[in-house]
Order: sequence, then C-alpha cells, then structure tokens
Amino acid sequence: MAVLEEQYRLAAFKWIEEQVQIHGEVLPRSILEKGFILNSQQVTLVGPSGIWKPKVLEKVPLSITTVAGGPYDDVFTKDGFLEYRYRGTDINHRDNVGLREAMVRQIPLIYFHGIVKSKYLAVWPVFVIGDNPKALSFTLAADEQMSIGQYLNSLNSSQGSLVADESAYYKRSYITSTIKTRLHQKSFRERVLEAYHQQCTFCRLRHIELLDAAHIIPDSEVYGESNVNNGLSLCKIHHAAFDSNIIGVTPEYKIEVRKDILLEKDGPMLLYGIQQFHDKRIILPSSRTLWPDQEKLEMRYDRFIKAG
Repeated sequence: MAVLEEQYRLAAFKWIEEQVQIHGEVLPRSILEKGFILNSQQVTLVGPSGIWKPKVLEKVPLSITTVAGGPYDDVFTKDGFLEYRYRGTDINHRDNVGLREAMVRQIPLIYFHGIVKSKYLAVWPVFVIGDNPKALSFTLAADEQMSIGQYLNSLNSSQGSLVADESAYYKRSYITSTIKTRLHQKSFRERVLEAYHQQCTFCRLRHIELLDAAHIIPDSEVYGESNVNNGLSLCKIHHAAFDSNIIGVTPEYKIEVRKDILLEKDGPMLLYGIQQFHDKRIILPSSRTLWPDQEKLEMRYDRFIKAG
C-alpha cells in the first residue's frame, strides 16, 4: 500500500476515534458523509454505496456499512464473525474487487452498523478474512484498536499470516462477537431515547450525554426484552434512583418516591431532584404503541414496594 494511502487510512482511524470521544459510540451519518480534510483533500467516511472508497484512495475501500432496515441481510455467523453481502450479484464489481484486494493484502477497514436511521456504531479495524462467491458474501473480523499502526507497518512482510494464525483467529472471533452485544445495547438506547424525544421521562432533561435507556425489567431476566415498551428514558440521577428503588413508577404511569426518602431532610438536590416528583405523571412517548408495558411496570412496582 502506498505511503500516502497509509496516511489517509491512519488519519481516518484517528478521526473516527476523536468523533467517538465527542459524540459517543453511535455517530450521526451527517458527520461521516462530511468527513475531514487532509493534504487539501476531502476524506469522506461513508457514501451512497455500502462499500465506500473515497476519491483519495486508489482501489481498496475505506469503510463498509450496514444500513438499519437496508436491503442486505448482513448477519453474524455461528463462529462469531460478520457475513457481509457483496455489492449486487456481479462478483467482479469494482467494490467487490476492492474488498477482495483488502483481504489479500490484509488492509484494515472501518465498519459502520446502522443502529437506527442515520446513526451508526463504528467498529475498527475490521479485516476481510473470507470470500464466498457462491453465497455472494465476504467474512469480516474485528481486531484490537491499539494494533492499527502495527498492522499497517507490517503489511509488506506478513500478508496473509494474520488470518492463518490460530490464536489471531480465535481472538478476532471473540472481539467480533462482542460487537453483537454492543449493537444490541446501543440499539435499545437509541430507540428508547428517540421514543421519548431525547428527554428524561421524569424531569425533562434534554442533554443526551446525561440520558440512559433504563430497563423496566432487567435484560438479564426472562421478561427483560430490549424493546421500547420495556424501557424508560431517564437521566443518570433518576436512572440510578429507579434502579435503587428510591423512585418507582406505578402501572398507571405515576412516579412514587419511597416513603423514607420523602421524610428525609437534605439539600436542594434531594428536594428538587427527587422528592418534588412524587405523585407526578411520567412523560410518555407520542405514540401509544411505545408506552411502557403496564404488566412489566406492575412487576417492577411490586419490587419497589417490597424495598420500602
């Protein structure tokens, strides 16, 4: 790979890392389409094609994207890797040829997985480790972020060895399988916050950095599905209070503060941040189909009562 292309690719990894620090793990498509400027050249991270190669790169794509609700059924395999569909059905389409070249030369890519419309979880570096023309798909594996520079600096002397090494294979399998869990968690958060219009259902706080998607029934339990009806959009203070049974929510969507907490004397945070919400109604999503499940609220409220 040419030195200049290495420079652009490394700069893209660094830029993505900076965006994650600013925006969190889920990034808006608008900033990815805009990208950044290096050497007076615009480096875009996504485009109209799911397999994206900005003009500054000669042949090998920079990123691959799975769009939420898109036409391609990209899935995780039983081995923990990602099966990514070809561009169309022509195995010699330039995008498919570009990914094949990335596989042969073990050039790292960025993977964007659509969580909700126009929002993506970014994963990097990702490597193409398999090509299945019969199934019209590639096999992808994620690796450790800290080793990007090492991979790029050793491309000429170690082509193919990373795929063949058994320890690297299992390491990549494990790392890639964790992406599925992250997607599950981030998708739940984005869908819940979107339903509640990016505000706390108790206090209306709208700073998204301070908002969580709280499970009514924990997702580790039988009825703890990760759907919007089992979620509440809560600021971090109220999420902690809800999880600790300091605050409860009745099946009729009313907030209750635990009796001992109501009687407690403390500073303004307790008074205005907790106690004043007692007996008030939570803010509900605009669509009734997204309202909290009343049976789940009843199960959770019973726990709140027992805790008091």
